Amino acid sequence: MNCLCPLFFGERPLRSPLETNEQKLYKIATELLKTERAYVTRLNLLDQVFCAKLTEEALKGTFPVDVVKNIFSNISSINTFHNQFLLPDLEKRMGEWESTPRLGDILQNLTPFLKMYAEYVKNFDNAMELLKQWTDRSPQFKAIIQDIQSQEACGSLTLQHHMLEPVQRVPRYEMLLKDYLKKLPQDDPDRRDAEKSLDIIAMAATHSNSAIRKSENLKKLLEIYEMLGEEEDIVNASNEFIKEGHILKLAARNTSAMERYLFLFNNMLLYCVPKFSLGGAKYTVRTRIGIEGMKVLETINEDYPHTFQVSGKERTLELQAFQETIEIFHQKNETFKSASKDVEEVSTAELGKRAPRWIRDKEVTMCMKCKEPFNALTRRRHHCRACGYVSENLHCGSFRIRLMCLLSLYQVVCWKCSDNKVALEYDSNKINKVCKDCYSILTGEEKAEGKKKGILEIEAAQFSGSSIICGFLQHCEKNKPWGKVWCVIPEKEALVLYLYGAPQDVKAQSSIPLLGYSVEDSPRPADPPASFRLSQSKSVHSFVAESEELKQRWLKVIRVAVTGEVPESQMPNDATANATDTQETSSDST
Repeated sequence: MNCLCPLFFGERPLRSPLETNEQKLYKIATELLKTERAYVTRLNLLDQVFCAKLTEEALKGTFPVDVVKNIFSNISSINTFHNQFLLPDLEKRMGEWESTPRLGDILQNLTPFLKMYAEYVKNFDNAMELLKQWTDRSPQFKAIIQDIQSQEACGSLTLQHHMLEPVQRVPRYEMLLKDYLKKLPQDDPDRRDAEKSLDIIAMAATHSNSAIRKSENLKKLLEIYEMLGEEEDIVNASNEFIKEGHILKLAARNTSAMERYLFLFNNMLLYCVPKFSLGGAKYTVRTRIGIEGMKVLETINEDYPHTFQVSGKERTLELQAFQETIEIFHQKNETFKSASKDVEEVSTAELGKRAPRWIRDKEVTMCMKCKEPFNALTRRRHHCRACGYVSENLHCGSFRIRLMCLLSLYQVVCWKCSDNKVALEYDSNKINKVCKDCYSILTGEEKAEGKKKGILEIEAAQFSGSSIICGFLQHCEKNKPWGKVWCVIPEKEALVLYLYGAPQDVKAQSSIPLLGYSVEDSPRPADPPASFRLSQSKSVHSFVAESEELKQRWLKVIRVAVTGEVPESQMPNDATANATDTQETSSDST
């Protein structure tokens, strides 16, 4: 009978046939679409609910409108891009997957807009600080946030948790794209676009590492904040969580020991008493001891072994480690000692000729070549097939790692130090991935680290020849001096303005994703004639055209682009001649 599934009898069902590469690629694409939908839901919550409600209240004069703008930065532009462009493109592609099974071209459209994330990430610390200040300062501000957080759409998470989503999204794209490329055949027509997208997305993810570390630390601070009943002022960008755990506190007047809990940060130690309640706070802070001037001394107590004293300006405590903790420490210590005796390292002469002992993933935490810890967001690791060392498949992070003395034997490397391949004799001369040192030994050559092409490394002439509009403008950002730049809005990326030093430059000085910017052309007293401005959050770009007519031509294009629509080409006009003349002049001079 069909209904008699083995699961109903506690038996394991038969394994399904192995997935084909095509099925794996489709599965990755489906996961990308699924996570993108969830991400857009979070962006809508931030932009259309939190930001909108707070702005509505701010307009009544309850608190400054600029506070809300500075907290949410350019979240509205990020939301517009994903809601109106990337998500619909992914949904359309999945609907036609059988005839067009590819992702690289769509993700490549994402890369010019990564600059929006740079602005959001840069503002993140300031946003968290403002959020904390005004939650404490304004009852109305706090009430609006708490009311939204109590709604089902928030999933019992705080505003701070939701604001972490954009910080963590770019590394998610990187991870999925790497999976996609692993399954993609070498001769697949989508490989070139996918690899180009990965290069740029990976660079953006690397630049976000600091923010990711801060976001993880902030997430932990928020968890502790809730455990303490939201009564302790610990959610601060300068606070770094280090360790937590149960401890026994020895009473001063008798020989009893009471269970307590410690939270250790970079600047303080919280000494807490457990709360026995069904919900809400788990601990009450009894004492806050500053790290500055603190002393930790081992003590001898006949009744209680393994005791130590923590002495600070605020209080002195005599504590005892739990026996279970001590036993775990000794067990791990013996394991490491045993491992150090048993490990057989492959000699240089045998490298590639004998299969190495693979180091367990859990035995390593950092790259022993570049000394960087592995990223805490993922655990996707691989081994060097020559020496057996473990390596991370993503960029290294740089958060603090302690107790590294236990890992001194096991050298490990990150993907930057292990992105090499060579034939290994013990594996029938098949091509295998090896670390940088093994590659040098086995091949006798140093592999140069190729520089990845950045998002701005596209020749100006390449864009100018197929652009909606291009030409020289005077440009000034914030209080920087004015400078003459060659500006291009390409047909291929009609929502991005590229700024070059000259029409033949091979790399842009900067780029401006126009989506969501405000356009201002009303003259100010100090502005030159034919000037206009682009502003978004704290970013302000001022431009001056050579004539009022040319200014209006640029404004006609930009006003359409900032709304997300593709503007009509202005190149049949003087801009074309300007571009051609300038390029010919450049050619003659060479």
